[in-house]
Amino acid sequence: MKDWVKWLLLGFLSLAFGVFALANTVAASLAVTTITGALFLIIGVIQTVAGLSGNSIGNRIVAVLMGLLMAFLGFSFLSNPLEGAISLAMLVLILLGAGGILRLSFAWMMRQTAYFWPMLLSGALTIVLAAYIGANFAAISVQLLGILLGIELLFNGAGLIALALFIRGAGRRL
Repeated sequence: MKDWVKWLLLGFLSLAFGVFALANTVAASLAVTTITGALFLIIGVIQTVAGLSGNSIGNRIVAVLMGLLMAFLGFSFLSNPLEGAISLAMLVLILLGAGGILRLSFAWMMRQTAYFWPMLLSGALTIVLAAYIGANFAAISVQLLGILLGIELLFNGAGLIALALFIRGAGRRL
């Protein structure tokens, strides 16, 4: 099988999973929370074990405490995926708001350049999105991660398909 065909199939698979995630946003959100919890638990255990072999006592204590905190967070996400999805949605909301404020401040620093308006618009739209999510948080919080995952999978699929077609076209020219 040619390389471009592999990328094309991967792109179509990503599109299919994106549609599936958007059709089942709550299930996709719970899947994201479960995977996040498992990763936090694994990383927390690894960091705790690694922290026990640190050089100084201060480094050991900090590393072990951080590892235990991550393991606890992972266990919490795994045992309560619905609450974990809401917590992660709140984190997304906070990061969107902070990113929008940061872009607005960058726009203010760029006010004498041609990049002022695009940066200002980007920041303002991000803040509007964060405000919309915040205003509807009770209704959308459980679905938010699934929606974002579905949109990302659709964009990823489209990008992989474009990459496959580019590779195919570049192979013909060589």
